[in-house]
Amino acid sequence: MVRWKHMVEHISPAVRAAHERGKIQVIPMRPLENMEDLACIYTPGVAEVSRAIAADPSLARRYTIAGHTVAVISDGTAVLGLGNIGAAAALPVMEGKCAIFKRFAGLDAIPLVLNTQDPDTIIRVVRAIAPGFAAINLEDIAAPHCFAVEAALQDLGIPVMHDDQHGTAIVVLAALTNACRVTERKLENLRVVISGAGAAGIAVAKLLTPLVGDVALLDSKGALCDARGDLEGAKRTVLGKLRTKNRCGSLADVICGADAFVGVSQPGVLTPDMVRSMAADPIVLALANPTPEIMPDAAHAAGAAVVATGRSDFPNQVNNALAYPGVFRGAIEARAPQITDAMKYAAAAAIAALVPSPTPHCIVPAIFDDRVVPAVAHAVHSAYQHAKKVAVATI
Repeated sequence: MVRWKHMVEHISPAVRAAHERGKIQVIPMRPLENMEDLACIYTPGVAEVSRAIAADPSLARRYTIAGHTVAVISDGTAVLGLGNIGAAAALPVMEGKCAIFKRFAGLDAIPLVLNTQDPDTIIRVVRAIAPGFAAINLEDIAAPHCFAVEAALQDLGIPVMHDDQHGTAIVVLAALTNACRVTERKLENLRVVISGAGAAGIAVAKLLTPLVGDVALLDSKGALCDARGDLEGAKRTVLGKLRTKNRCGSLADVICGADAFVGVSQPGVLTPDMVRSMAADPIVLALANPTPEIMPDAAHAAGAAVVATGRSDFPNQVNNALAYPGVFRGAIEARAPQITDAMKYAAAAAIAALVPSPTPHCIVPAIFDDRVVPAVAHAVHSAYQHAKKVAVATI
């Protein structure tokens, strides 16, 4: 953090103005203009509602913010491309996330940055505050702690999702679905190379594996394969689930002949020569932010048929903001206790379907497309309701 000590003087005027005093605020939903309003909203009227909730805690969903508010929680260990910058520095990002929830999904959201990087403490804190929220969005928590934190909170009875994992995976699947249509491929025959075996890369690999022909996952040391004696934890677990030819070696070795590249790693790791070594008309999703694994012009010049980044200043922005607002709204409206794989697949299909005639420069809808959140929310809601019906039918 010392290296950014003097960065405040370099903040542009527009960005400075957008962040001055923060980006969100709390506004009462009911009038509070006179003593009658006060008596209804606060004492004595509020006691009636409190007594009712004490008798039936589920009424909190109806009569408090617990029915429509998301807690956006981070420990600041993996913020954007900045890394471990701590809780305070993570707060502007969490505020932005909350603003996106409100603007696109109509959900209120509260940013909570935790001054701890101990996963057990994070778990205890989230459990303690959960009764006040409809859902928990875990954000910018580094691997491997993010896996343990998310898994430990699946019994809260409300949706808990680490967006860096699953929001990214959902949009990547949608993008690949339509990129396959552009390049006349089928998902089940696709050979995919994923660069980056952190939270996003592992989640992408897990979501793609049941659908595509071959998935190779690489970290900074090369491909995850049985010959690697240094793999443990989440990396060892995901290797056992991958549908892969167990290729070993560097990115340059593994990418030869591949149909698609998904980058959730570091700037510049994919070279034009690597793109040229891929199958004809390759698909390149270079999603590292703010600088991708390869710049779009270089990827196209090397023969890529479809190129996407995570940036808003190039075509095909593969951004998890296409997924999480609708996923959470659908899950909350359905009163789903968890966000399942079936709900994620439904969300990805809904996003892809919003581009009925994809082109090399349009494989996903724009974030400001007003159809996105309703379509994703409906798909997620329907997937949950279908699963409930199937569960009841099997009893």
